[in-house]
Amino acid sequence: MTQPTSSRRTPALGAALLLAAAGAAPVALAGDAAAGAAAWVREHSQRNGGPARSCATCHTPDLTQPGQHVRTGKPIEPLAPSVKPERLTDQAKVEKWLRRNCRWTLGRECTAAEKADFLAYIRTQ
Repeated sequence: MTQPTSSRRTPALGAALLLAAAGAAPVALAGDAAAGAAAWVREHSQRNGGPARSCATCHTPDLTQPGQHVRTGKPIEPLAPSVKPERLTDQAKVEKWLRRNCRWTLGRECTAAEKADFLAYIRTQ
């Protein structure tokens, strides 16, 4: 399966996603918080036959609460900027974790639109 062209990593995309997360990006990149909320809890079957998982599997449905990685047991601090104001402020971290978590949860990198939706949703928490 080939990845969508829009999921390729570019420096401009990272900056655009951070601007979108801050509410300062063009409308096309701003994302849809409702779509991000729905995608947050959508379960994805795993190629290895393991249990289906969603973002909420590790991060919990309530982003103001701490989560726990289901495989490693490692604690995960709340994602909500209302609880952790430094969330979404480091472009490299945002890009790294979106890439890693999309691959682990969805089995592929997220598209630019999916990333913008997730960030729009997280920003509202």
